[in-house]
Amino acid sequence: MHPSPSVIIFTALSGLGFGLLVFLGLKMPDVTGVLAFIFFVIGFGLAVGGLISSTFHLGRPERSLKAFKQWRSSWLSREAIAAVFTLSVMAVYAIGRIFFDYDIRILGVVGAIMSIVTVFTTSMIYAQLKSIPRWNTKLTPAYFLSLSLAGGALLAGQITFCLLLLLISGIIQLLVWIKGDRALALSGTTIESGTGLGTIGRVRAFEPPHTGTNYLLKEFVHIVGRKHSAKLRIIALILMIGTPILLLSLSFSHFLAALSVISHISGLFISRWLFFAEAEHVVGLYYGKR
Repeated sequence: MHPSPSVIIFTALSGLGFGLLVFLGLKMPDVTGVLAFIFFVIGFGLAVGGLISSTFHLGRPERSLKAFKQWRSSWLSREAIAAVFTLSVMAVYAIGRIFFDYDIRILGVVGAIMSIVTVFTTSMIYAQLKSIPRWNTKLTPAYFLSLSLAGGALLAGQITFCLLLLLISGIIQLLVWIKGDRALALSGTTIESGTGLGTIGRVRAFEPPHTGTNYLLKEFVHIVGRKHSAKLRIIALILMIGTPILLLSLSFSHFLAALSVISHISGLFISRWLFFAEAEHVVGLYYGKR
């Protein structure tokens, strides 16, 4: 698929933001006053900033409020409702921590749980799509959740949890790539089934069905070279997982912690770009693009 910058920013930053809110809701770290204000500003800034960026991918952003009405059938709608509820609960919790040095424990726990739920709903927007076999797997929610929690632990300064979660997310990332590379072939979908002509024999693309491009080709057909993809995967793993683990394993310093955060976020953006760029929508079969 075409890797839209707005969706990459949305999924990466909102995941980090809600991941941080998970740990803040669990009092990890246990902060109040100015320090709590800084942590919550970062968490809310990333979560809200990511959600706002997603609206730039909409054809009619002014109609985004309608997304809340389809919660019975749409994971996008469920995500919107979960995000608003989570941010509202965490806002009240944050006010107590920042201005009154008071811990409303039930709100912190509920906010932490709902932060995880919100990231899950985001992942299900993609995992539910049978038309994209690479995404249509339980590994997609695991991929989103593990990186959200690993990034949140890193931003929250929870080194022990961070090292464990980074290792887990690295393993899940590898599994996503390994299984994803075979997903389209194992799905049984071919150019014959894509065109509906399989009953009369082998099918190959002779000419495109139209002279110019269209929305389907622009949004759903994007091909990444194997060598290019392999290099980006290595870079993503090194920056997102390897470098932070190495730096955090050394004697702690704020400078190394900052480098770890920068490295992780850089690798996360590359990983998320690959998540979209490598996704083979089956409509590409109709155009002979797979």
